Amino acid sequence: MADHARAARMAKRIMTIVASAIEREVKDRRLEYVTVTDCRVTGDLHDATVFYTVRGASIDEPADTAAAAEALHRARGQLRKIVGDQLSVRFTPTLSFSLDTVPEASAHMEELLAKAREIDERVRAQAAGAAPAGESDPYRVAADQAADSTGVDDD
Repeated sequence: MADHARAARMAKRIMTIVASAIEREVKDRRLEYVTVTDCRVTGDLHDATVFYTVRGASIDEPADTAAAAEALHRARGQLRKIVGDQLSVRFTPTLSFSLDTVPEASAHMEELLAKAREIDERVRAQAAGAAPAGESDPYRVAADQAADSTGVDDD
């Protein structure tokens, strides 16, 4: 049975250990702009996936992300050793690194929302001076017609 609370605590701890190790202990210039964003540990606590982003990299410049991925792959053993020393658990989880695409997806979503707001503003401006095609309330029925249709006499 998996202890999800323990896995979440361990993931948080691994994330901080890996981030500080990349900053202070791993000597690779390709990791200068790497930021650790999240970590997920499997329920059996044997595998950890560390998510990262590369500052300054974009979809147009994938070379920075490829260099960072290669550097993280090469430093994987050293980082696992550091995690094992600081985590003090019986089995040190294996580390795998995955590029976090959430920032790009959220930027794309913000662009789509801005376009939608612009279209809404154009529609609102177009409808500002508009008048209804027929009467102002086409569903309003005169009192005489309503009484005739129900068959109720006011007498």
